Amino acid sequence: MSPQRSAPELPSWLTWWQRPFPDANTLLLPGRQPALVDTGFVGHADETAAWARAHAGSIDLVVNTHWHSDHVGGNALLQARGAAVAAGAPEADAIARRDPGCCAAEYLDQPVAPYTVEVPLDDHQVLRLGDADWEVVRTPGHTPGHLALWQPEERLLVVGDALSDYDVGWVNLALDGPDAAGTALASLTRMADLGPRLILPSHGPIPADPAAAFAAALRRAQRLVDDPAGAVWYGARRILAFALMIRDGIPAAEVEPYLHARDWLTDAARLLNVSPEALAADLLANMLRSGAVVLRDGRVHAAADHAPVKPETLRVPYPRTWPTTELR
Repeated sequence: MSPQRSAPELPSWLTWWQRPFPDANTLLLPGRQPALVDTGFVGHADETAAWARAHAGSIDLVVNTHWHSDHVGGNALLQARGAAVAAGAPEADAIARRDPGCCAAEYLDQPVAPYTVEVPLDDHQVLRLGDADWEVVRTPGHTPGHLALWQPEERLLVVGDALSDYDVGWVNLALDGPDAAGTALASLTRMADLGPRLILPSHGPIPADPAAAFAAALRRAQRLVDDPAGAVWYGARRILAFALMIRDGIPAAEVEPYLHARDWLTDAARLLNVSPEALAADLLANMLRSGAVVLRDGRVHAAADHAPVKPETLRVPYPRTWPTTELR
């Protein structure tokens, strides 16, 4: 058996915070242009802002790899304290229009506090983050506006939810079309071709072997392409687990009624050619059987490690009611 490799050493000029669910990992780049890449979940926004201040003082720029709730939850608070927000152009444009579907917040029932995007980002655009230049790499798939950040001198690659050391990002075939999995696979291929020395993922540890991590991710992504039904199931399991995490579980008798009210579950059932009621029952039974969720004290909980969320922090408006005026 070959010895395990340790993760490549991080440059001294960045600070990495590996966070448990429901937060994404956070990258801090102090310096002349202090920047934060992804801001975690809204329930931990105060913690995110306090950590950033302790390590860098004020933050000038927040960059989001994409707009899901675990990546943009601290945006509103940091923006109120003077930070600008940058995001991929497709998502930035939708947020500027205040589209009801922003962040898929209502669709997924994942709260996001209202924010604006001052800096739309396009492919190959160069950003000064901290004291280094980073290139924007469009990597659609997990979301249409998903992006990676490439630092060519150090060969560092921030990959968002495109991959981790153990997984790939789920794709939404209902919202983003039947080609979403193929798009995600193409984005992975593009990132792998950069030959990064170090991968910074949004969930889990830094992979010790970037080439091996990409090889595994490409195989997993190919399975999503080859098995659309499996891709739908994969996404459904991930979305339900997240819902349980942010709510400290759901009473067992209420899980299936909760699922019946979710648009994502209805869409998944349509793609699988089953009724929403049948899918809700099968999804819960499947996840209990696999150990992905557990029944404890009359509530169904996500089994994966995660940080608790105070219920009052979830009380933010859906994007359809976000204010249309500037928030700063």
